[in-house]
Order: sequence, then structure tokens, then C-alpha cells
Amino acid sequence: MQRDKIKPILFSIIKHSSKEELKKQLPRDIVSGIMVAVVALPLSIALAIASGVSPEKGLYTAIVAGFLIAFFGGSRVQISGPTAAFATIVAGIVAADGVEGLIAATIIAGILLMLMGFLKLGAIIRFVPYTITIGFTAGIAATLVIGQIKDFLGLSLPTGTPTVETMEKLQAVVQNIGTANWQAFVVGAVCLVILFMWPKVSKRIPGSLIALLAGIALVNGFGMNVATIGDLYTVSGGLPVFNLPQLNVDIFRDQMANGITIAILAAIESLLSCVVADSMISSHHRSNMELVAQGAGNIASVLFGGIPATGAIARTAANVKNGGRTPVAGMTHAVVLLIVLAFFMPYAALIPMPTIAAILLQVAYNMSGWRNFAHLCKTASKGAVATLLLTFTLTIVIDLVAAIAVGMLITVVLFMKMVSEETEVKGWKYYGDENSEVTHLRELPESVRVYEINGPLFFGMTDRIAAISVKSFTKYLIIRMRGVPSLDSTGMNALESLYGYCHENGVSLIFSRANEQPLKTMQRAGFVDLVGEDNFRGNIDDAIAYARRLLDEEEDAAAPKIPR
Repeated sequence: MQRDKIKPILFSIIKHSSKEELKKQLPRDIVSGIMVAVVALPLSIALAIASGVSPEKGLYTAIVAGFLIAFFGGSRVQISGPTAAFATIVAGIVAADGVEGLIAATIIAGILLMLMGFLKLGAIIRFVPYTITIGFTAGIAATLVIGQIKDFLGLSLPTGTPTVETMEKLQAVVQNIGTANWQAFVVGAVCLVILFMWPKVSKRIPGSLIALLAGIALVNGFGMNVATIGDLYTVSGGLPVFNLPQLNVDIFRDQMANGITIAILAAIESLLSCVVADSMISSHHRSNMELVAQGAGNIASVLFGGIPATGAIARTAANVKNGGRTPVAGMTHAVVLLIVLAFFMPYAALIPMPTIAAILLQVAYNMSGWRNFAHLCKTASKGAVATLLLTFTLTIVIDLVAAIAVGMLITVVLFMKMVSEETEVKGWKYYGDENSEVTHLRELPESVRVYEINGPLFFGMTDRIAAISVKSFTKYLIIRMRGVPSLDSTGMNALESLYGYCHENGVSLIFSRANEQPLKTMQRAGFVDLVGEDNFRGNIDDAIAYARRLLDEEEDAAAPKIPR
């Protein structure tokens, strides 16, 4: 397997491709980038609003982070920008700590992502269980749905109504459901139908663009009393401008937890998107370089007025389907959005809020993975289902960090339980088979006792070691360890306790065939010197023969000497 190099994939493509191949692919990538920009335009605006910031900040993110991550990233086709996964988190940070808090949290996240890449932690995605990924993704989708009910129904909330946390939003909806605006609902419903039905008409033109046009036409054509983006926000068409905010140590300290949350989510989402893209184009991404690029892209995004970004699976899939095969498509998508921002952004003020809500409801539906969720509930073990449901619930009720932390804790406990059930410590029972060290039964002296350990010897297994016992006539206890692949410090402590127990009862310990890792652990702990290096034998026959020899020597030493 090729080592993952900290090197942008773009340079590798240029280096290993002929001029003819690049000439053929370049036009396809440019066309794909334009098509992806059409998809990303309404999504970037909608996700910015869902994140509690002005619409243009979503485009800033797609432009700055999208370009840099495509240029420096480790995937051929990854498209990055604002995503639904961040919406609730960003909205909470902005509501509680303002834009300065968001900038500090994102800078922390960017630094952590870059460190993860430089430390070659790109394989971290393998250690996040599928149940947790599905659980928190579905939870994020649910929070997104709850957050869009207000605009979809056109609800009017009293001034000062708390709507930062998901449960606060849900409570506000329930308490003010009587203020629903049927005209807003009609606009939202029509746009939602268009979003789900349009792919049957055309797959080339994104349904979100048609929904935007339909929503604007409905509200302005019929003079409907529906709130638009222009009613709630001052839409700016200016280009992204670099801004170094006045931050201090206190802000960074306060935002450390949020920064870690953003970094974890960005790493998981971007690497998941890369894996999906790899399966679509039969390629292999450079996970460590992708993390470095994600970190740099996020820092640049907030310094140019944007919000956190990560790999977007839907936009990446659209890039692949439109023929994109190099990072040029991602960079083109960013340039096209820059042009739109410069010349057409004021028209975004006409977009109705129910249309934005409808777009986000479709995003939530697509990201929810409800089929996988239902399949796991039907087929997975009770422990896995409990982890799934708890992660899902905690994501909605508390936050993503608590959901992942508790989910991982439960997963680790279940894993240890499963491994401990596979590990056994038993009295000796042997039979001949193809894999056995020998093909005959052994006969042991009465004073020799044998226990065999199979499975890893870790902190979940110490009670099994404590259960080992000797008889009053036992002189030698052989511990057969050929089936022990690993030994941790707690297991080592259990063996030391066993040695103390044997020493008190006048029993000598002999170890048979200790594998490399357990033996090194015992050597580092000084246990080999304590027991005696001669008492570590290469196989069970050698251990038994050694015990016999020691017994014979004891008998010879104890036998009365007959004088000549």
C-alpha cells in the first residue's frame, strides 16, 4: 500500500499526466465546475442563513475554502464549502459569542486539522464506528428540519424568544404554531415538490435553482405576503475582503471546545466525502493532505468573512457525474461563484424564506440516511442499536460533542465486552489437530498444573487471571500463552499478582511460548527477571520437560545419601 504523502493531488496529476490527457480533461473539468457552481449557489446561501449569518457569507465560504481546498487537497474531485453539518453548531456559536467567537473557534479547528494531517492521522475515520456516523448524521438532519419549520410555515415569534438550541427552536414552534402564514406554506410546499420531482424532468439543471426561480415568481407575481431574504438581511454583493479581527487569549480559551467540535466534524465529513468520491472514480485520496487543506481552507474562509467548510458529498457527487476528474473543477466552481457574487448577488434579496427552508429540508432528507438508519435498527445487535439511538438523541437534545463522546464510550465498552467474551482462561485440555503444536496427549506429574490463556490479556480480563488456583500439592504452574496476542499494563499487574499468589503458596511459575508483544511488555516491567528467564520456555513440551527436570532435581536433592 502506497504511503500517504503530504502533497497536493493537483501537482501529482500534472506530473503524471501527458499534455494530451490534460488538454482533453481540462474542458470537462471547467464545464463540471460551472455546473457544480449552479448547484452550490442556492445551497451556499441557504446554509449561511441556517447558520445564523448573512447570505453572502455562504458564498465567501464556497469561494475561498472551495478554491484553496481543491488546490491543496488530497482528493481529485472533492468540492468543499458550507455544509448542513455545521449549520446548528455555527448558529449556536454566533448567537452566544458573535462573529469573533466563530472566527476564533474556526481558527482553532483549522490548526487542529492541519496538525492532524502533519501527524498523519488521516486514517482516523476508520476508528469512528458506522453506528455513530449514521446516528449523528441523522441527528444533524433532524436539527436542520426543526430549525426550518419556522420559515417554512411563516411563523411569527415574539421578540426575545430564545431559538439558539434545537430544543428551544422546537418549543418556540409548538408555542407559536397558531401564527402560521398559509401563503408562506404554499410557497414552501410548491418549492419542496419541485425539489423532489424536478430530477425526473432534468438531471442536468439542479432542482434548487428551479425552486428559487419558482419561489421568486410566486411571491412577486401574486403579491404574496411572504418574507424574503431582503426583508431580513442586508445583502452585500462585494467581494470577500481579508479581515484580521482583534482576538485575544481569553476568546481562544473560551472557544476551544467549539474549535475541537468543528475540527472533528470537518475531518469526519471531508474524509467520508473523499471515500465516497474514491468509490465513484476508482481512485485513492491522500487523507493527510486533505486534512491539511481543510485546515488551511477553514482558516482562510473565516479571515475572508466566511464560515467553517468541509467536503460536501452532494456537490462532490455532482462534480463526478458532470465529468470532473481533477481539482480544476473545484477551483472553477469557486471562480464562477465569485463572478455571481460580484454581479448578481443583489438579486438574492428576492428569494423567499420558505424557499430557503424547502431547500434545506431536502438537504436534511438527503443527508439523514434514513434507510441505513432503519436497516441498522432491524439488523444490528442491541448494543449497536442503543449506540445509534443514543447518538441520534444526544445530537438533537444536547450537542454533537456529547453525542460522539458518549457514542464512542459505549462502543468501546461494548467492544471490550465482546473481546472479553472471546478471551478464556481454562485448565488444560488438549487434543490433536492440524494446528496443534503436537499430536499426542501429555501426561503430567501430579504436582504440575497447566492453565491456557486464549485471547488478549487486558484490563477487562483481570478477574479471569485471579480465578487461577493451585492445589496444596502443586509445585509448578505452567501458563500457556501461545493464544495471547497482546498484554496491557493491567493484565501485567494481574500476572504480577498471580506470581505473588504462587510465591506465597510455594509454587513456581513457568511460561510457555509467550508471543512477541506480551514478552516485551513483561521484559519492560521487569517481570521476566522476577520470574527467571529460564522459566520462559519456547513451547509446551519444553515447559513440561523443564518442570519434570526441576522435580527430578528436587527428588534427588531430598533423597537420603547412602554412605559408601
